[in-house]
Formats: sequence, structure tokens, C-alpha cells
Amino acid sequence: MPNDLNTYPIQQFIELVKHADLTQKKSISLDIKTAKTLAFTLGEVCAKLNQDYESLFGKIKNDNNSIVEVRLDGGGFK
Repeated sequence: MPNDLNTYPIQQFIELVKHADLTQKKSISLDIKTAKTLAFTLGEVCAKLNQDYESLFGKIKNDNNSIVEVRLDGGGFK
């Protein structure tokens, strides 16, 4: 898959929060390097999601120009 994202920093953060919750810690802390990496990764994920959304929206918009044919044959109840 092209443009694979490195989501490892997000996974690390989730594990950190899980561990803190299991050990009933009141808080967690991140050094600035980890916080910057996490913020950058979240930004990349959001940008990729937006790009995928725009691409999908463009495809749907282009497909709306197709013709839909409806036939009414009277039907009936059985």
C-alpha cells in the first residue's frame, strides 16, 4: 500500500495509557521528543485521512453523473 504511515508512536502512547490505567496511576508524562513525535504522527494520520476522504468524495461526485433507469411494471401483491 503506498504512503504507509508509521503509527508506532500512537501505539506506544496507547500502551502507555493502558499500563497507567491498569496500575491505577493518576498521571502519565512524556518527554518532549516523544510528545513531538506523537504530535507529528497524529498530524500525518489526520492529513492522510483527509486526503482519502477527499479522494473518495471526488469519486462519488463523479459517479453521480451516471444515469439511473427506473421501470414501473405495475407490480402486484401475492
